[in-house]
Amino acid sequence: MPNEVLTPLDPGQTAALSNGVVEYLCVDAFLKSLVDARALRTAFELGLVDLLHTRGLLPIDELVRHLGSDPQGLRFLLDLLCANRVLTIRDDAAALHPAFVGALRFRPLLEAKMDHSAFMLADFANLFSALVANPPRFMRAARMFQLYDYGRCLESTPDNHRHTRQWMRLTSALTRHEAQVCLELHDFSRHRRMLDVGGNSGEFVLQACRQHVGLSGAVVDLPVVCDVGLEHVLPEPECARIGFYKADLRRDSLPGGYDLISFKSMLHDWPVDQACGFLAKAAQAVEPGGTLLIFERAPLEVREAVPGHSALPLMMFFRSYRSPDAYLQQLHALGMVDLRCLHLRLDTPFFVVTARRPAT
Repeated sequence: MPNEVLTPLDPGQTAALSNGVVEYLCVDAFLKSLVDARALRTAFELGLVDLLHTRGLLPIDELVRHLGSDPQGLRFLLDLLCANRVLTIRDDAAALHPAFVGALRFRPLLEAKMDHSAFMLADFANLFSALVANPPRFMRAARMFQLYDYGRCLESTPDNHRHTRQWMRLTSALTRHEAQVCLELHDFSRHRRMLDVGGNSGEFVLQACRQHVGLSGAVVDLPVVCDVGLEHVLPEPECARIGFYKADLRRDSLPGGYDLISFKSMLHDWPVDQACGFLAKAAQAVEPGGTLLIFERAPLEVREAVPGHSALPLMMFFRSYRSPDAYLQQLHALGMVDLRCLHLRLDTPFFVVTARRPAT
């Protein structure tokens, strides 16, 4: 972290990241267009990817027999996948491309991005004009607000659990890899207990506890999210160091006893006045000398290049992403010190803001 104290409107510095923590971004190269993503999704659905991953180079006629596919249709699909570097074809035999084999290390993220981009496609195709010109109309009609319906996270029912798992699958897959970036940029070893506000499945806390054995953590989130999150962390060795608090931060306070309170991809879900209110609760709850940490997406940058198909779920929320200035101003007004801001570029622009509560 940089040493100098930033004023609230200081633009901060740009973070330098090691290649290892951003390798997961390679999945977007295979989801650039709708055609690329749909062809790849079909390859997964037909079992083609798993077959080639297990068996290696196979004659196309043998692929037809194994998959029970129409020969002409399969050959058309193979050509599309070859054009997208998912596989290679030589001497009438197919194998996975080495670049795609590398991307398969991040298969849960790849599949989650494919599925959620496909879900958002109808809203983008049919309602983008409303999104641009008439946001209230878009909100009434868009499927995405039926999926991300936090009202269904309040009452614990089997249907609400099933519904909530759908969107938590994507957020958990993203957080699994984005967490590694934050862990590189902030020294978590200085903390004993962390509280992740709106911490979703607990994946951020899980990754932090996995990397730092002296750390324990907890998640504050809505009841159904906590239920699904507990299922998520229970199989992990670190689960004994992770707890969940069921709460609605719009009316509930935060528990005390934590020297790090984090907000990972949470504040953008709320209007700026509510987001700043959440920060005020955190500033009051964090231990003296403790740290508040914000890890968030910044406004999208699309002027220089059109976003790929995999960016659809992020594009539809373009109004939600804001610069760190409002958070820095609020933290300064709350009496927090050592305000710091780092900017970075992942699949979209991000920033990390930290601030410390005075020890006395």
